[in-house]
Amino acid sequence: MTTSGTVAIIGGGIMGGDIATIFAAGGWTVHVMSPSQKTRDALPARLTAGLGKLGAPAARAAALKTCARLEDLPWLEVDLVVEAATEDLALKQKLFADFERLARPGVPLATNTSNFPIGEIGKALATRSRVVGLHFFMPAHLVPLVEIVRAEFTDAAVATRLETLMEALGKAPIRVDKDVPGFVGNRLQHALLREALYLISDGVCSAEGIDRAVRYGFGFRFIACGPMMQKEMSGWDTNYLVGSALYPHLHAEPAPPAFVKDMVARGHIGMKAKRGMWEWTDESVAKEKARIERALQKAFEILKAEE
Repeated sequence: MTTSGTVAIIGGGIMGGDIATIFAAGGWTVHVMSPSQKTRDALPARLTAGLGKLGAPAARAAALKTCARLEDLPWLEVDLVVEAATEDLALKQKLFADFERLARPGVPLATNTSNFPIGEIGKALATRSRVVGLHFFMPAHLVPLVEIVRAEFTDAAVATRLETLMEALGKAPIRVDKDVPGFVGNRLQHALLREALYLISDGVCSAEGIDRAVRYGFGFRFIACGPMMQKEMSGWDTNYLVGSALYPHLHAEPAPPAFVKDMVARGHIGMKAKRGMWEWTDESVAKEKARIERALQKAFEILKAEE
């Protein structure tokens, strides 16, 4: 796969728009299909703002084209398909059947799903060897990690092509060679989150305390090195002894604690509802999101300086 070309992104929502920004910044021609006129109308401004945050030329926003139907995409020109539609398995299976019919043979068919096995999405396709997971993390244009996920039937060469492409686009890809639920990033994230939620439920610590412990404690080190490298420094002998004593006391429940279920039932689901762990206003939401984006941009610069 060349380092520039034409990508078709299916879905122009939060993830689809940010993925479009990545490809536009890398010099690709970007076609986004969304049935929503509102979504399509918002994309040019989103792309321009995203390019500015990446330090890419604003002129690359001209690479964006939008349409309302799959049939309106220039399929003879498309070099890569990235599906970023709603997390609905039946919808994704139907979309991939359409991609197989419309895309040229050999064009990789990628899904940004974070929830469904790649094998389930592509199992009915005759050319399922070109189906692959390409899982970005929100906000996709700022968070470097991309998981390249192989189902049992995915051609290893397809995964290798996408790994090379993601590196060329400035991302930090990892190969996920088994199609396990949650892949890698979400499994790690939810293992931490389960323990954090139960520490709150058990009255051990507040939500504010959890966030401070992560941001200013072990999480502070993660911008410099991951947990495997950190234990290389501190010693696996110590880790083994501590883990043997601590693991039996960690939570292993199959669901989040009851207070989270109660919050969801009451509609207290976070910023978009103006209430979750904390209460929010439009102003406080905008302020916090802007702070987080500034921090992510600074962290990204730290990592780029190591290259």
